[in-house]
Amino acid sequence: MFDFLNLSLVDILDVLLVAVLIYEIFKLIRGTQAMNIFIAILLLYAARALFAALNMTLLTHIIDAVLGVGLIALIVIFQPEIRRFLVKIGSEVFSARKRGGGWLRKLLGKANSQPQISVAALEEITSACYRMSESKTGALMVFKHSSSLENIIETGDKIDANINRRLIENIFFKNSPLHDGAVIMTSDTIVAARCTLPISENADINPRYGMRHRAAVGITENTDAEAVVVSEETGEISYVKAGEIKTLSSITELRIALENSYK
Repeated sequence: MFDFLNLSLVDILDVLLVAVLIYEIFKLIRGTQAMNIFIAILLLYAARALFAALNMTLLTHIIDAVLGVGLIALIVIFQPEIRRFLVKIGSEVFSARKRGGGWLRKLLGKANSQPQISVAALEEITSACYRMSESKTGALMVFKHSSSLENIIETGDKIDANINRRLIENIFFKNSPLHDGAVIMTSDTIVAARCTLPISENADINPRYGMRHRAAVGITENTDAEAVVVSEETGEISYVKAGEIKTLSSITELRIALENSYK
């Protein structure tokens, strides 16, 4: 009955891969201003296919010209989404070690590149977060993994000090010259303070969240870093990963989240 379709296994695979690609792009730009542009592009391609099927040569050539000339503009418009997509692919490839893919890291020279967070560092971070939560001191901490954050670090002041609860609290004390911005940390070091983070344009973020939360979402959307936010208004502690905000109900939850992020 469907012999006229003349579909081969390669054709079916081709369609499935395109569907997966469109779905992943949709997930990345959902809730952003780029969503409307993406839909418009799909409509243009659909119109182009229809005009070509109807042998409407002039309209087909016009749409081809528009799509061809607009390619560079699209790269500029979708730069954040393209970057996020590529970072996501790279992060998933290099995190294969956690799922038994350690040979890939060794092949690419990345073996054992993920240091473990020490018990002492965990204690210092969670204690500082608890005290800042109690005093409603606003804080934003970013935990670096494999993605380079050099461009972010350069916007702030380098510290390169061991993780210490008193140092963290002093940095975010409201009268401190370093409190306005993010602190970048590795597993055992406070790398820099007063760093500027990219602000997320995701329209789905709950309006009750302020600029700290949007900045935390922004950095975790574009890199594999994770962030911890202490709200200045409520004292609430939030853990942000891959653009998703999770409000924590206890310091124990924070400790578990940080432990898991370095496994």
